[in-house]
Amino acid sequence: QVQLVESGGGLVQAGGSLRLSCAASGRTFSSLAMGWFRQAPGKEREFVVAISRSGGNTYYTDSMKGRCTISRDNAKNTVYLQMNSLKPEDTAVYYCAANEYTAALRVGIMSYEYDYWGRGTQVTVSS
Repeated sequence: QVQLVESGGGLVQAGGSLRLSCAASGRTFSSLAMGWFRQAPGKEREFVVAISRSGGNTYYTDSMKGRCTISRDNAKNTVYLQMNSLKPEDTAVYYCAANEYTAALRVGIMSYEYDYWGRGTQVTVSS
């Protein structure tokens, strides 16, 4: 079983930045591909970004390209999501997800590709 705990959410003005963190436990972190998803009120959960277990491959949703960066520190069992130039439409609960893959460069971009989820952290961007 993998436990994921997100942190770093909060209220920020449009144009501001936030760094989300997700701490993992219960498995060897380097065996886990990681992803971030978000869910705005009244909307479906959507993919934001993913990183392979090796860190050598990343994939961003188009709306976040150039505005966010995913990274991981395998020594700290933590994945980070740095978000810049935030917009009110980025307001959502952000969820960290994980799954074990054999392939070092595999990433998942669909919810069903992840077995483990955190409880989420709220990001609110004011205009």
